[in-house]
Amino acid sequence: MKKLLSLVLAVAAITSAQAQKLVIKGSDTLGAKLVPQLAEAYKASHSGVSFEIAAEGSTTGIAAITDGTAQIGMSSRRAKATELSAAQAKGVSMKPIIVAYDGMAVVVNANNPIANLTKRQVEQIFTGDVNDWSAVGGNPGKISIYTRNTSSGTYSDWKDLAMKKRDYARSSQKMAGNEQIVAEVAKNPNGIGYVGLAYIKAPGVKVVPIDGAVPSRETVMTKKYPYARPTFYYTNGEPSGEAAKFVEFTLSDEGQRIVTQVGFVPVR
Repeated sequence: MKKLLSLVLAVAAITSAQAQKLVIKGSDTLGAKLVPQLAEAYKASHSGVSFEIAAEGSTTGIAAITDGTAQIGMSSRRAKATELSAAQAKGVSMKPIIVAYDGMAVVVNANNPIANLTKRQVEQIFTGDVNDWSAVGGNPGKISIYTRNTSSGTYSDWKDLAMKKRDYARSSQKMAGNEQIVAEVAKNPNGIGYVGLAYIKAPGVKVVPIDGAVPSRETVMTKKYPYARPTFYYTNGEPSGEAAKFVEFTLSDEGQRIVTQVGFVPVR
């Protein structure tokens, strides 16, 4: 009887040790496509590991590391000084790990005749200085602007890189994710938005060159494209346990092949 009980307890202990759950929260840019695909590939060779992935914006990922509600926080922007201070106050040391590079593409409806925009024109459109397509060489029509919501790292990065940190036009419409932006632009002949590289092949939209440059692996890596940026995992100090293994997998040759397949630019 004792031997049977010992065997049951041993099996339970092994099962418990093997059943690992990795909680990852944050960026929609990373969390809608890339990280789920990385997770599926990781599970193929790590039985007993499960994932909880919540893609609700970079701000939520950084907050999750601060609050200890996730082992990995996904972010398409660097943590702000205020976020680092808030984390430090709780004894949390934010560690950024670059996992891929991205280029924020300007997308318009596939039927829009616009073939190029300048950086100045992009700034004017998204700040509301220009509100009709005829002002930038297009057909007459009121411009409909689609942006990410305020918890998004892409929302912040776009403001910094494309708008000289100016405010968005009051008429801009905030979307929950990249997929929502391309869906709205595809339906609206006068629509315009910005999305990560992994979302530019959606039906009904096209990418507009900026000063003749389009986002690609080459232009992002060489920074010839003006709206290029790194994307991150954040952890509390050096990652450990399953989180460390998943970070290592993401940065491995196999992980970076998935990064490329999804549409991002690998780190090397």
